Amino acid sequence: MKKTYKIDVDCANCANKMENAAKNTEGVKDATVNFMMLKLIVEFEDGADPKEVMPRVLKNCKKVESDCEIFL
Repeated sequence: MKKTYKIDVDCANCANKMENAAKNTEGVKDATVNFMMLKLIVEFEDGADPKEVMPRVLKNCKKVESDCEIFL
């Protein structure tokens, strides 16, 4: 399952780091950040609940960019 979320990120480099942080989150099969559109597209692993996975994605992204926001 894929879902798209609005994100608030300051620069393209930070967006790339956030994409890698999201990809390395348990329950995430793949993730892509579109900096120009301020979108995060997350593909979840089979059986993963987005409501449980996304708080972990946000936590990992905040380790990279403490003031980032993902609007769930």
